[in-house]
Amino acid sequence: MTPGEVSRSRSRGALSNPPNRFEPLRLERDPDWDAEDDPLPRTQFFKDHSCSIITWNDSPDVPFEASINPYRGCEHGCAYCYARPFHEYLGFSAGLDFETKILVKENAPELLRRELASPQWQPRVLALSGVTDPYQPVERRLKLTRRCLEVLVECRNPVSVVTKNALVTRDLDLLIQLARHRAAVVWLSLTTLDADLRRMLEPRTSPPGARLAAIRQLRDAGVPVGVLTAPVIPGLTDHEIPALLKAAAQAGAQFAGYIVLRLPHAVAPLFEEWLTRHCPEKKARVLGRLRALRGGKLYDATFGERMTGRGTWAEQIENLFEVARRHCGLADSGPELSTAAFRRPGGAQLGLFD
Repeated sequence: MTPGEVSRSRSRGALSNPPNRFEPLRLERDPDWDAEDDPLPRTQFFKDHSCSIITWNDSPDVPFEASINPYRGCEHGCAYCYARPFHEYLGFSAGLDFETKILVKENAPELLRRELASPQWQPRVLALSGVTDPYQPVERRLKLTRRCLEVLVECRNPVSVVTKNALVTRDLDLLIQLARHRAAVVWLSLTTLDADLRRMLEPRTSPPGARLAAIRQLRDAGVPVGVLTAPVIPGLTDHEIPALLKAAAQAGAQFAGYIVLRLPHAVAPLFEEWLTRHCPEKKARVLGRLRALRGGKLYDATFGERMTGRGTWAEQIENLFEVARRHCGLADSGPELSTAAFRRPGGAQLGLFD
């Protein structure tokens, strides 16, 4: 591996930009061209002019009905991210484009306030977020997630936050206010305790130690907090489950869940490419176990199985997780959040425009 390869692999999760499956035209490289001669991609931000911010979900194996996504695309650049194919609907690639071309919903807080003010809104838990991470690096500067939380505090609408970034602790003041009304829960997603593997697999996320420290801060502040061991990558990270749960419990986590790796559409070849570059000696084992979990395929979207898989390996992962979870004293689900304190913002004045 050359110095250029090391630098490139550490700065991004994807190693290429595969063709968009919806686009009939595509560029083909000259076979003699060395991809390492390409300049390193720079992150670009684009305005997203969405007219609504609450997204609805009716999947039977997703534990929320409604979610908020202030960003489309994610700087974290996790090599395995199941959300990558969503970028193809925007005309981009699921590869490097997903982590370097970020769409920003600048008016997300205003849209959220308007939608919660509508008489049509029936208070319920909002997931923040359902697709890409609400605390990706640009959030430090733009504060869209924080401003959305401010709206949720104003309305006392319950929220469930999932993130791989310790930046969530910046908003402790808001989360504490919601927690007083049983209206907030935070899940820290933890894939591995191996800092070197994290750097290659999730290049712009917070290191494992920082995420554990965030769990401790949230717990000490009285905000319900759990750990999501996601994704579990069979043959690569599944053996870490007991250590991950033990570290999270020691940091103050109260509950735990897990999701097995999902590789929809373009994510499968992208992850295979990542394995070839970073873990060639484990590639056959990882892909073999994934196929065993997915009925011989790298991905199966069947409801009820896509989050866990099926068969012997799926059972072994479930059993390992359950034994470790009980041993660490972690609950198998987060607290039931309450809508009892909900109050609609703006009163009748805003209602005129709904």
